[in-house]
Amino acid sequence: MRAVLFWLIGLMTAAPDLAFAQIKLAPKAAPNVNETRYFTSMDGLMDGNADVVLKETRQGKTVTSAVLDVCYPAEKGSARKDRFVANLALNGQSMTGTAQTITDKLPVTIKLQRKPTGDTFEFKGQISVGQAVTEVASSDNSDLSEKEFKDNQTIDDGIHAAPKDFTTVSPESIGVRLKLDAVLEFLRALRGQDLEVSLNSLTVSCDALRTGEQTITLSADPDRAAALIAKFKSQPGVVAAGWTSGIVDMERSIRFGAAEWRNRDKIDKDKLATAISRVLAKTLAAKSSSSAWSANTGALKLSFKRPSPLFPALDLTETVEITALVAADKPGVSESLMLWIGNPVISTADETAGAKLNLAEEASGDEEGEQKDDNGSLDALAKELKGQRWDSNKSAWK
Repeated sequence: MRAVLFWLIGLMTAAPDLAFAQIKLAPKAAPNVNETRYFTSMDGLMDGNADVVLKETRQGKTVTSAVLDVCYPAEKGSARKDRFVANLALNGQSMTGTAQTITDKLPVTIKLQRKPTGDTFEFKGQISVGQAVTEVASSDNSDLSEKEFKDNQTIDDGIHAAPKDFTTVSPESIGVRLKLDAVLEFLRALRGQDLEVSLNSLTVSCDALRTGEQTITLSADPDRAAALIAKFKSQPGVVAAGWTSGIVDMERSIRFGAAEWRNRDKIDKDKLATAISRVLAKTLAAKSSSSAWSANTGALKLSFKRPSPLFPALDLTETVEITALVAADKPGVSESLMLWIGNPVISTADETAGAKLNLAEEASGDEEGEQKDDNGSLDALAKELKGQRWDSNKSAWK
């Protein structure tokens, strides 16, 4: 009897462990979960110029919902964009839907067949926008996870609201990111102001249509840039405003003390223009022809003339034009100024008295921004201004 009692007690003590072991060994099967996948290309749409995003929600291998987002040139060869977004009805491999384009209000009809082909997918069918019908035959399409898709969508507009200095952004260049519905009024308010708006920034890109925000880039005198940025930040629809990249190339920049070149709290532009022009006339072996500061951008336009060595007996004239920009080397109060000197632009003309020889400049094969020989002008200016050149290897002033 005692032996039976001990046996029963042992069985009761072991029972919880046995139950726990059964739970661990036989877990409940996890139910199917929803997964979002993306396709970011579809061959042939709008002559290959469409920006496509097909978003699918799947449960296992079954697609439970799909949205097709297509952005494309509104007219052939045009920079203006239109876009449509369509929720697709699913029936086996068939994906169909209707929509209307956002800008031009054109009717859209979608009829696609989706077919898995190993690790990729194939799409065939038709997409009609207005009267235009596109035949879709797109194979070898790989899908992306939601994380992969979002990582690829990261957009850096290059706007810096409070840069520590002007080594990564340009002192005259301002970027303003706005809600799309606020852009028109913002631009209208700039009419008549002493500044220049970048024509390229007026184009409403596919990214702008999808995010609902557009970045306008403009140039202004560096002396007024900080006040303009503060003003823009307070305007309706403005998401961000600050300095951005512009004309300044650090390898063609010089930093120097400000005290000698200021008249009270302003840069003595006449004194500085005279000094720059004197140095460049010597290094370029030319005579100063003109100099003028732009009221819009604050840039200094310099022009020099010298005899052309091309055909000396003809007495042709070379005109050398150089753009310069001077500003404090950082936002706010600074003891240093920064001077940027652009590449010289050289043209040749017959400026002799009487009848002229008409000359045609040949198109240059030089890459844009390629440095041209300026006869040591930057080093000479750095010496004259007691300044420093930029060390691109160390990303610091020498």
